[in-house]
Amino acid sequence: MFGFFRILKKAVTYSSRGQSKQKQRTADPGQPEQQALSKSLPTNLRQIKEILAGCADVVYREFVIAQKDEIRAVLIYVDGMIDKGQASFQIMKTLMMDISMVEEGERINPHNVLETVVERALTIHQLEQYHNLPDVINGILDGDIALLIDGYATALLCGARAWESRSVEEPTSESVVRGPREGFVETLRTNITQVRRRIKSPDLKVMMLKIGRYTRTDVALMYIRGIADEKLVAEVKSRLQQVQVDGVLESGYLEELIEDRPGSIFAQIKRTERPDKACADLLEGKVAILVDGTPFAMTVPLLFTAELQSAEDYYERYYYGSAIRMVRFLAMVLALTLSSVYIAIVSFHQEMLPTPLLIRVAGQREAVPLPVIMETILMEMVFEILREAGVRLPRQVGQAVSIVGGLVMGDAAVRAGLVAPTTVIVVALSGISSFAIAGYSAAISIRLLRFPMMVAGGTLGLFGVMAVIIAIFIHLASLRSFGVPYLSPVAPLTLRDLKDATNRAPWWAMRTRPRVIGYRNPQRQAPNLKPGRPAEQSQKQKTASASHRYRRQRGE
Repeated sequence: MFGFFRILKKAVTYSSRGQSKQKQRTADPGQPEQQALSKSLPTNLRQIKEILAGCADVVYREFVIAQKDEIRAVLIYVDGMIDKGQASFQIMKTLMMDISMVEEGERINPHNVLETVVERALTIHQLEQYHNLPDVINGILDGDIALLIDGYATALLCGARAWESRSVEEPTSESVVRGPREGFVETLRTNITQVRRRIKSPDLKVMMLKIGRYTRTDVALMYIRGIADEKLVAEVKSRLQQVQVDGVLESGYLEELIEDRPGSIFAQIKRTERPDKACADLLEGKVAILVDGTPFAMTVPLLFTAELQSAEDYYERYYYGSAIRMVRFLAMVLALTLSSVYIAIVSFHQEMLPTPLLIRVAGQREAVPLPVIMETILMEMVFEILREAGVRLPRQVGQAVSIVGGLVMGDAAVRAGLVAPTTVIVVALSGISSFAIAGYSAAISIRLLRFPMMVAGGTLGLFGVMAVIIAIFIHLASLRSFGVPYLSPVAPLTLRDLKDATNRAPWWAMRTRPRVIGYRNPQRQAPNLKPGRPAEQSQKQKTASASHRYRRQRGE
């Protein structure tokens, strides 16, 4: 009996040890184990070299601090990730040559050297003290310079990060005629600075996170306190902190890991390459996510109407902004339905065409051996192949390949009798319309949805096309982006927010923020901003002043 309990106890103990070892192995495989620094410099240096063994780009520079007592120290950094000028002149020169002049008349000894170095010697702008070995290792790999002094269990991390980076250029994916020409770059600090330079408010908050066991990618979460919902900020932070992956090399990694409905074909997180668009979203109450190493920032939540909006809509007069939005909406409808409606009418509903047009279409299709559905899908596939080839090739060659390839392939297909000229026109118009959609992710979704719609139109006619459209609307109505209805302000209907949906109201009428996003602080700007002639303006101001005095007298 007792033997059975001993065997059971050993089995449980062995199992728990195995589980603890397994947890230890899988807890954080990319990070060193927690260990405090030693007061012995050789011990610390040996441990760091053991952890960073095989890293040929790590530099160890040992030297003696210039005093009568031999006080040894070492600088550790990654070659190519620091400013060598700061390391040479603001750290090494100061400690090896100039430190003797700092404490004139007073001797520096091993007991006060750390305090003297921190408070009087180092002239570097950013300095932090750490006592654990993993913090020192992470700091070195992040691009800091680690300074270790013999006799102290403390490491000084000097902020001198500098590496080759791309300069700020015009964003290629969101070009405008009127508007800023600056775009995000791959350096996170530069991107944060671009946002901070546009929103000079202490309420603009920046929260830094590190995601990725091996890459330890810096991720910045930005929002405006007092406008953004605190629950939304907490939800975004919580979802980011739950991401446990080996690495994050682009914001797309995080996009698929934190969206509400990962199985949907529609993106639920907005991406932009423009700092002005990110700032506009922040001012509406959204939260921005910036990832180091990518020029694309993400903002949440996303409304579907935002995919039809461009930054230029707000920079041009509102007549043009509203008209161009309607054009984009029409282009989206054409991109989604034109090919399928063409197939349905030619296959099942010929009576809907006028007789002269019907005779002409029938004459063109008389020599075509393929059914219209196969013919259209074939041309759509050719168009997508040409578009993809144009994107992958160098810019100078890609445009020529896509244009010349489209012309040659279309003309050759018609001459060979494989497709009808009407089909080429329909496919070309459908493809060009997809390029007019402002949101690139929405354009991709529309292009993909064309194919099931063509199949439905070729098998069930217009009934099948309408069935797929209804299914798409039902799906869109069920979507949420961080809890916000995707089709807002259309469904649920919010009349106040329609001023900035499919059309754009003038700026003096944009008094409130979107209700579903900026409800914490709905007032965007002061009332009575509509400009007018001086007499009218002064009369408005008098009326507003009289109204204000009347309310004050009544104590309201």
